[in-house]
Amino acid sequence: EVQLVESGGGLVQAGGSLRLSCAASGLIFDDYAIGWFRQAPGKEREGISCISREDGSTYYADSVKGRFTLSNDNAKNTVYLQMNSLKPEDTAVYYCAGEWGPCSENYYESEYDYWGHGTQVTVSS
Repeated sequence: EVQLVESGGGLVQAGGSLRLSCAASGLIFDDYAIGWFRQAPGKEREGISCISREDGSTYYADSVKGRFTLSNDNAKNTVYLQMNSLKPEDTAVYYCAGEWGPCSENYYESEYDYWGHGTQVTVSS
């Protein structure tokens, strides 16, 4: 059974940092790109970043570029999203998802095969 499990969410003040984790099991980690999406209250889910496992390429939406950074730990089958300089508008449920092959900055949800259940990030002003 394939599982993607997010962790690391919480409540933080504006300007603070959080590191989200996405731990994968039940799939060949090297074959899948990992994307991060978020859904704020009353808004549609949006793709914000992804990392292609094949060549390590990373993509970031303009809204998080320069503040969020992806990394991975192959030994732990885990991808991390380091979030710095957080803003109240970053408040959302954050999801990781797995896409077979490389990802792109288009963040087409239909191309992602597996999804985690999400972790809440709340940024207070």
